[in-house]
Amino acid sequence: MKIIASYSIKGGVGKTTAAANLAWLAANEGQRVLLWDLDPQGGATWLFKVKAKVKGGGEALVGGKRDLAHAVKASDYDNLDVIPSDVSYRNLDLLLDAEKKPTRMLGDLLATLSKKYDLVVLDCAPSISLVSENIVRAADLVLAPVMPSPLAVRTLDQLRDFIDDTKGKSPKLLAFLSMVDRRRRLHKDLVEELPGSRKDVARTVVPASSAVEQMGVRRAPIVEWQPRSPAAQAYRELWAEALKRLK
Repeated sequence: MKIIASYSIKGGVGKTTAAANLAWLAANEGQRVLLWDLDPQGGATWLFKVKAKVKGGGEALVGGKRDLAHAVKASDYDNLDVIPSDVSYRNLDLLLDAEKKPTRMLGDLLATLSKKYDLVVLDCAPSISLVSENIVRAADLVLAPVMPSPLAVRTLDQLRDFIDDTKGKSPKLLAFLSMVDRRRRLHKDLVEELPGSRKDVARTVVPASSAVEQMGVRRAPIVEWQPRSPAAQAYRELWAEALKRLK
């Protein structure tokens, strides 16, 4: 079982969109996929039409009162299940800190499902926290959307340092430029410069798109309902790059 974490220190950069589309693409290829929405805001849970509620909340999962398998919900798509968001996840840092191995809990929980799924996609809240440390230790690949802005490289460097400083297994990092408008000079310059200057930046660029914004209205990944759009094609290319990093 492989684990991809869609994670960014900064919010509003397209991590939930990436998580949802890549999870759908993997499931559409026949992989058994689990999407765990760790963000209390529940964007991925909403997109897949799953109720944002876990019986007993994060406390029951972390404290061992409820098996992670019992929190799994089916989506409308074959091969794609969801562990929904829950408002209690806002307290996950405190819950994890009370455990004996606070940085390994999420990985240990996911290991119980290793025979059932080929791929786990984690949609993560934007933060640097104990939850983030768990995510980094559990993941095989951290997929990081980066906005094309003057702070993009700084944010990416912060993430790189955070991953390198986290004890235990170090995942691979694949950053990608998100919400790109090539008509803007700054965006165009970063598209031309950043992927070529850093090995941890994908060649794939996800364009700014009104169709992507419609995902929240249609409650479905764009790769499913508008597969020929430039954004959908970008997510297919990003998935291909992610697969190469997972090998």
